[in-house]
Amino acid sequence: MAFWRSLGTTLEMIKWEHSVFALPFALTGAVLAAGGWPHAMQLFWIIVCMIMARSAAMAFNRWADADLDAANPRTASRAIPAGLLSRGFVGAFTVAMALLFVFSASRLNRLSLLLSPVALAVLLGYSYMKRITRWSHLVLGLALGMAPAAAWIAIRGSLDARILVLTGAVLFWVAGFDVLYACQDAAHDRAVGLRSVPQALGLHKAFGIARVMHGVMLLLLVWLLYLFHLGAIAGWGLVVVTALLFYEHSIVSPTDMRRLNAAFFTLNGIISVLFFCFVAVAVTLHH
Repeated sequence: MAFWRSLGTTLEMIKWEHSVFALPFALTGAVLAAGGWPHAMQLFWIIVCMIMARSAAMAFNRWADADLDAANPRTASRAIPAGLLSRGFVGAFTVAMALLFVFSASRLNRLSLLLSPVALAVLLGYSYMKRITRWSHLVLGLALGMAPAAAWIAIRGSLDARILVLTGAVLFWVAGFDVLYACQDAAHDRAVGLRSVPQALGLHKAFGIARVMHGVMLLLLVWLLYLFHLGAIAGWGLVVVTALLFYEHSIVSPTDMRRLNAAFFTLNGIISVLFFCFVAVAVTLHH
């Protein structure tokens, strides 16, 4: 019983349901690579890879940041600093998820397997970036931005430079909302020596940088639609994404971050799902 209770606490800690952020973009990459819906088993293993990779990354982040979380009033109630989980259990869970990720990649193709350790290095390495650079947000963006390129490789067994445009778009999308999210901890990070854009440049400049990042994201998505000739339906999807991003930025400000969780979790989940749906319909009708 203790094992299952700890496992349940771990799944709650890593918020596995938030896989919805990157998974739709991975599925977008898969649909673009296949020119339609991929084979069911390919989709299955791509989804398993995504869930395992994210679970490993989130668990490792909580393991690596346990002492930092304990010192931050906002995060002191997380499972490890609160004593609900041991670092040993979370470390073992991380290893198990990483091994399952590598196994799942091996079920796709040889290149997916060979690149799986590289993906893990980026995913796990992110946890230490805020100790090194204020631009750790971009590393988190890369961690999620790899998803569509990885899915392309999973389908085709090779990489096409066009899908890297979607990688770039996801990178700046994630980095932008991570800059906003980090605004909550700017004062604490400054006090304990952690680095972030809000800590280094202040909240007003951080909000400006987040807006620029999201502007770059939208430009890259326009380019993506052009490269793949996705037409009007995907174009309308981009209009919806643009409107949601504008709304996301309208409900938070440097002086009022009460609705930050709504902007960070709810709206970004909706953005990724809607974009995938519009692209999937466009590709299906086009082919």
